[in-house]
Amino acid sequence: MKLITLNIWGGHIREPLHQFISSRNEVDIFCLQEVYHHAKEMISEEKRQVSLNIFSELQELLPNHLGYFRPAVNDIYGIGMFIHKKIPVMDEGSHLIHHNPVYSGKGPSHSRILQWAQCGIDDDIYTIINVHGLWNGMGKTDTDERLAQSERIRQFMDRIASRKILCGDFNLKPDTSSLKILAQGMKNLVEEYQVTSTRTSLYPKLERFADYVFTSPEIKVNQFAVLKDEVSDHSPLLLDFD
Repeated sequence: MKLITLNIWGGHIREPLHQFISSRNEVDIFCLQEVYHHAKEMISEEKRQVSLNIFSELQELLPNHLGYFRPAVNDIYGIGMFIHKKIPVMDEGSHLIHHNPVYSGKGPSHSRILQWAQCGIDDDIYTIINVHGLWNGMGKTDTDERLAQSERIRQFMDRIASRKILCGDFNLKPDTSSLKILAQGMKNLVEEYQVTSTRTSLYPKLERFADYVFTSPEIKVNQFAVLKDEVSDHSPLLLDFD
């Protein structure tokens, strides 16, 4: 089985992203962050173009996959999965991991969710968890809110008895306590494979980490790689697993 996790930057690099997704249609599961769906305007305050219906555009490129969109802002912006139709999805949903009751409707300080899907793969049950973690405008270090967010993710995972894959853009540095909470009882593949960056040349800042993949110990990792495709300011991460 193959999984790709990618922060698609709202579809800012639209045509290369389309080409990338089309060329990787053999991938079984896509976990995507910064996804717009039937939006009339962008939530970002940055002056850049996005694709306001990128979820539907990608669904058209993946006719053999079923798309699952989970909104974090006003039913128009959030995270999404595309799962190949050959994989039975027994249940799926979202779970609140950070709540901001006074969000203005613009910018990155919105509430955060995780998206999960329980899948039947080769007579086993796998729970795939897709996350886009809190951004506070002050780097990717520990804060009380980030520590609390990680504890909520940890508590959610601890209730799952099946095999688990946790992935996404966590907006965390590798040495944070927030990340260590997530890694408890899991394999941190970015660390195990000595990855030096999960960002592309389109990201100008010095901090080179944001994206991670964690697997529970019983999952066999056949391949883990940071792909070189530049379709966002984040790099796609590829996991081949049994």
